[in-house]
Amino acid sequence: MFPGAPRPWIDLSTGINPHAYPLPAFSAAAFTRLPEPGDITRLEQVALAAYGAPSGTPIVAAPGTQVLISLLPRLLGSRQVAILGPTYAEHAAGWQGVGADVRLVAGLEAAAGADVVVLVNPNNPDGRLVPPAQLAGFAATLAAKGGLLLVDEAFADLEGKGATIAPFLPVPGVLVLRSFGKTYGLAGVRLGFAMGDEALVDALRAAMGPWAVAGPALEAGLAALADEGWRRQMTLRLESEAARLDAAMERLGLKIVGGTRLYRLGEAEGAPALFKRLGKAGILVRRFSDQPRRLRLGLPADEAGWQRLESA
Repeated sequence: MFPGAPRPWIDLSTGINPHAYPLPAFSAAAFTRLPEPGDITRLEQVALAAYGAPSGTPIVAAPGTQVLISLLPRLLGSRQVAILGPTYAEHAAGWQGVGADVRLVAGLEAAAGADVVVLVNPNNPDGRLVPPAQLAGFAATLAAKGGLLLVDEAFADLEGKGATIAPFLPVPGVLVLRSFGKTYGLAGVRLGFAMGDEALVDALRAAMGPWAVAGPALEAGLAALADEGWRRQMTLRLESEAARLDAAMERLGLKIVGGTRLYRLGEAEGAPALFKRLGKAGILVRRFSDQPRRLRLGLPADEAGWQRLESA
């Protein structure tokens, strides 16, 4: 689209932390041996602690949350599915792929009658957050009818304890997904978790088979998830950078309408023209075919990236 754009490109189209966790030196065994079951168990317990879920909550590690999003509809089959939208499109795609009746709804009240209710919390792309206590109450009503509440908390790690339903777990009929790569800037590691409903956790583990998590991902996860100090410092850093991004977007003519510490959502009548202007400057941002007045921007990785964005 923009063959004359200056290089290197600045990719602000994702919600991945641009400040990656400093990877430890991997052991030779991470590459030469199959992961030991005990190491997987240890990783899962470290994840529970990092996410604030009670010890003993059923949890399974996976090679990224996308695998879990794709697997769940195949395990549960065709259902009546309500998805709080607009949101991450792969959730709808997964359920539609198994013939489920999928409808997008604006809130929990409109999800009545569904067998499965899906929400991303905080939401991508607008950062909408349904209070966890409200979710727990809704889940109890849903579970009483044999339903499932699927909560994708891909962007919850750096938003504070009030952004996650994990402390309420295990709750019957609730499954929570957590992404590793976005928070730690290590999307290529491919690591994620599902926790909550014991029967579904067991079914996911069986469906993925043994050794689903690679040795290097296991070691990276053990180091990063145990590092509470890094998460605390990164939360403060990203809060400051999100405020700087708000200011830059407002100078570009975008009204801030939502977001998280890892991305901000802006709105303007001239958003399509602005997308092209930024593209010609070598800056890629996220646009939405169904909401052309909106653009989502992630955070630049360094001061040179900030300077290019702010001069745009």
